Formats: sequence, structure tokens, C-alpha cells
Amino acid sequence: MVEIKTPEEIALMREAGRVVAHALAAARDLTEPGRTTADLDRAAAEVIADAGADPLFLGYQPAWAPTPFPGVTCISVNDEIVHGPPGQRVLADGDLVSVDCGARLRGWSGDAAISFVVGEAYPADLALIAATEAALARGIAAARPGSRLGDVGHAIAAEARAAGYGLTADHGGHGIGRTMHEAPDVANDGRPGRGYKLRPGLALAIEPMLVRGGSDGYAHSEDGWTVISDDGSRAAHCEHTIAVTEDGPVVLTLP
Repeated sequence: MVEIKTPEEIALMREAGRVVAHALAAARDLTEPGRTTADLDRAAAEVIADAGADPLFLGYQPAWAPTPFPGVTCISVNDEIVHGPPGQRVLADGDLVSVDCGARLRGWSGDAAISFVVGEAYPADLALIAATEAALARGIAAARPGSRLGDVGHAIAAEARAAGYGLTADHGGHGIGRTMHEAPDVANDGRPGRGYKLRPGLALAIEPMLVRGGSDGYAHSEDGWTVISDDGSRAAHCEHTIAVTEDGPVVLTLP
């Protein structure tokens, strides 16, 4: 069942989204060669705790997961697309890092992700990240009252495909509110004019995941959590929580 939020509830989600944005910034600001992914996770955890919020990811265990998730962020590196548990992996110059974070504040949730490069970047990685950010922006722009979910997915896929990138199959965004994952599912591809009709008060997490080699395929690593590209090429993941309003989409996970 799709839950439509009141303006007051959307305002509370904006506060949770601000916490997420600050947590992601703290993780990115700490990043340098020699840091571990656990270091970045701790930086994000401190921001969430200082805000009086709760991490959405820590201890989360969907039916397909072998263990509860061990961190407050997902940190995926190079050919890892999404859901990487933080740990003792040491980051090196040129690594492409995606950090995904969620928090709940006063009962309402925010979820966002960023991708960036450690130290000096390869131009191809910067192009991949830029395309992922552009796909996210296109998807957000399509989330207007009267549009359909298929319009959002089509906008994302059109941007990704035009740039020649793969778009990870079976993974996409979701409704969000009192819990991290709510109806409806938000696919990263779709047919214009099809699917659930968007209306004011709908809150969505939109999150394209692009793969440089052009493949949509993926596999899971031995940890059971990390999704990796099946062609071994690098991936980027960007996400915002947004609200559909009478005036168009509003991003809730900005600082």
C-alpha cells in the first residue's frame, strides 16, 4: 500500500534527509589513500548519533541476506555496485567509492548515496559518476504530479543508455517514509505513461546504478551482501530521497 505523506511529515523527512547528507559528507571528507572503509563508516555513524538519529542500515536483514548488515553505511569500491559492508579494506589512490547511507529521525527516514574517486581520478571514472548523477537528475525531474513511475524509469534509462553504460538489473529505488523500504518500487527503466500515477505527498528514493562496461548483469560476492558487476568493470551509485509536490519534485537529502 502506497502511503501519501502530509506536508508536515515531508518536513520531518527533510530533517532526516539533512542528517543523511551530513553523514555522507563526513565520510567523503575523511576519505584519502590509506583509510579503511570502516573509518568512513565511523565518521558517518558519529554524525547520525550526534543528531539524535538512528541508522537505517545497521542490523538490517532482508530475507535474502545471510547476516544482519554490520554497518551504518554501504561502501562499495570499484567493481562493487552496491551493498558493500564496511570493514578493513584499505582505500587506494584512484579507487572509485560509492557510499550509501540512511537514517531515521523522529520516526521518519532519509536515504541517499554518492560516488567519488579517492585521490587522482581516471577521466573514465569521472565520466561514469557524472552520467550516474545526470541519470539521477533526469529521474528526479520526471517525478511530477500526474507522471507515472514508468516515466521516471524511462528518464533514468535514457540517460544511462545514451552514454553507453550498463544499468544494474533487478535493482532500483523505492518508496520511503516511516521505514526505509515502502511501496512502490522505483525501477531504473520503464515505459513512459505506464505504472503508478504520482501525486503530491509521495516520497521516493531514486537511485540509478551504472556500470562502465555496459553490462546489466551482476553477481554477489562471498559476503552475501556486495553486488558486483559481472564484467568486472567499475560502477557508480547515486541516490536522493525526494518528495512529489504540487510544484514538482523536492530533494529531501540535501545539507
